[in-house]
Amino acid sequence: MRWSELIEAVRESGQYATAAEAERVTRAVLSALGGQVVGDERVDLAGRLPAEAARVIADEVPVVRRLTAPEFVESVALRLDGATPATARWDVSSVLTTLARAVDEELVDRLLNLLPPGYALLFGRAELAPAA
Repeated sequence: MRWSELIEAVRESGQYATAAEAERVTRAVLSALGGQVVGDERVDLAGRLPAEAARVIADEVPVVRRLTAPEFVESVALRLDGATPATARWDVSSVLTTLARAVDEELVDRLLNLLPPGYALLFGRAELAPAA
């Protein structure tokens, strides 16, 4: 997949009016994700994405404490001018759902195991609670 194909897929998924808007959102979400993902998962994710997307992820310094899913959405809202938590949730889901389709399921499973609970829905997956 090329960068332009990723942007077009995000544009379609998020129903953005222009490729420029989809690119702005994609960069913000990938940048935020880059701070959350570490180790082999970070390397594997970067290796399966277009070079431009890999650079956006790799340019972020990993955080000491991973954000919860709501905190992650808030962090993206702060990166996007005029965003609200609701619009940021849409943006995050549009990008991460597209990302999940661009890489294999095994990597998405590993990412979800690395991240705190609550991210599955952002990647377009149901999050099942363990049986009590």
